[in-house]
Amino acid sequence: MNRIEQSTRSPKQPTIASSQFEITSASFSRVASDAPHAIFAPLHYERNYDYPLIVWLHGPGSDERQLRHVMPAVSMRNYVAVAPRGLAAKDEPGSPWPQSPEAIHRAEQRIFDSIDATAGKFRFSSERVFLAGFGDGGTMAFRVAMNHPERFAGVLSLCGAFPTGQTPFGRLPEARRLPVFMAVGRDSRRYPPEDACADLRLLHAAGLSITLRQYPSADQISPQMLGDVDRWIIEMITAPREQ
Repeated sequence: MNRIEQSTRSPKQPTIASSQFEITSASFSRVASDAPHAIFAPLHYERNYDYPLIVWLHGPGSDERQLRHVMPAVSMRNYVAVAPRGLAAKDEPGSPWPQSPEAIHRAEQRIFDSIDATAGKFRFSSERVFLAGFGDGGTMAFRVAMNHPERFAGVLSLCGAFPTGQTPFGRLPEARRLPVFMAVGRDSRRYPPEDACADLRLLHAAGLSITLRQYPSADQISPQMLGDVDRWIIEMITAPREQ
């Protein structure tokens, strides 16, 4: 039965603000180039360990620096992470991740270039790459993961709708192996729970494996969401593989 899984943790859901978390011993760096991105390395980084990699796509009004405030609430130890900058500057109107064919192609280039750049600096497993995003970044995460399911171990969308148009199910047989995590705010206006339920029915009908959770929040990232991101990824990594 399709349903939204209700969270039973703390009802208070503060928005992630720049003053809420600070990265101290972990490594956070920005790269200024034609495709700027930010890279996060965990506390007590082990050079010989194959970390999972989180690729983070920021939402509207932000840029790659959102990674600095996201990762402390996900985990300071479990992951290497990278965040490419969207196609529009944070002070420009419109989506940072437009859904035109040209924009999708440019977004894919930025995502894969940022993964390659991270591989040149930190060790991670190519079989444990998770694509995640917030708002329009979550929609683009869906788009790119569905277009290249063999490149990712899972896709996570926080408050971002499943994309429409441009044949998102063009590689459906391969995409059916891709686990999906979706988060929706109970009071969201941009992506209300009824829209999330419609996407849930669509993805179930397509044969995908989905976890959908609702939080007592609006159009914002909450620490509770990000804590569940960590738990879900760990579950995907430790789950027995199908033979």
